[in-house]
Amino acid sequence: MRKRPTVFTVVGARPQFVKAAPLSRALRRRLREILVHTGQHYDREMSGAFFDELGIPAPDLHLGIGSGRHGEMTGRMLAALETAMTDVRPDLVVVVGDTNSTLAGALAAAKLGLPVAHVEAGLRSFDPRMPEEINRRLTDHVSTLLFCPTTAAVANLRREGIVRGVHRVGDVMKDAIVQNVARARRRPLPDGVPAHGGYYLATLHRQENVDDRRRLGDIVSTLAQLDRLVLWPVHPRARRRMAEWGIRADGALRVMPPVSYLDMLRLEEGARAVLTDSGGVQKEAFLLGTPCLTLRETTEWVETVAAGMNELVGADPARIRRAVARLERGGRPRARSRATPYGRGQAAEAIAKVLAAFLNGRGRA
Repeated sequence: MRKRPTVFTVVGARPQFVKAAPLSRALRRRLREILVHTGQHYDREMSGAFFDELGIPAPDLHLGIGSGRHGEMTGRMLAALETAMTDVRPDLVVVVGDTNSTLAGALAAAKLGLPVAHVEAGLRSFDPRMPEEINRRLTDHVSTLLFCPTTAAVANLRREGIVRGVHRVGDVMKDAIVQNVARARRRPLPDGVPAHGGYYLATLHRQENVDDRRRLGDIVSTLAQLDRLVLWPVHPRARRRMAEWGIRADGALRVMPPVSYLDMLRLEEGARAVLTDSGGVQKEAFLLGTPCLTLRETTEWVETVAAGMNELVGADPARIRRAVARLERGGRPRARSRATPYGRGQAAEAIAKVLAAFLNGRGRA
């Protein structure tokens, strides 16, 4: 019996765990997968609980890198991943998204002469201040196979001269929602939370917001003054900065610890609106039909804005308040199109088919 080709999948942060769930299942039906956790998110709230809840196989390797400055973290990951890849000798390396784990995995593989497959290729915010923008651009330019979620992502790559190995497959986060939304709907809301549409949901973790004392203070004080309850599952990074700078969450803000994936879907779908600086949460809100106000000036998920379900409001208190007031006056917005820019929830299967054909010599990059 012919030995199955080996793929080496690198994950390390919460959004990647969500995407790894449908992807690993699809890959393992056709290939041998070695799942590697860099440890970028390493505590139970941000890591272990997601593996358990989503049924992701236990990592074959856990590198235990932990947090740190971007360069330091990426460098330690690069060294550890190079060693692991040399030991395992995979046929191909799969990287997902735009984190430091993504870039480290892609660079380690490229330097060893291993083909790289980038899941979520072609996304661009066109904001060079974002570490994620640097990660995704560099990763795309060393990848052999580029799996794009949307036509806009394909077009972005074409403008950069990347046309070979590009496949539009849809979005693996859509797969995850399709596979899990019914389970999420059975979850009860936290005690004291109003019924469907009676609260806002906030998330905040981007460097541009959380590591800027003024911006973080402005956002927190604005959310605290809204007229509805604002649920805020606080990222550890934001919690540390608030303690350091004496920023208090009071008024309408209810601080919560990080929540599981299913609980997050439940809260997103039940919210009047989501206020976030997370790319993944923007897209989840869109897919669940919940309006979103993005606390950034740019987004890589341009389809959510074009559909009328997402508005970029930055960190300016007046803009945030005006956008919330428009939502309250206008009722719940509806998407301007019934089109499904992120596919039908079969992206992981499409990716696995392309990878299997490529590794078995039946397909080309």
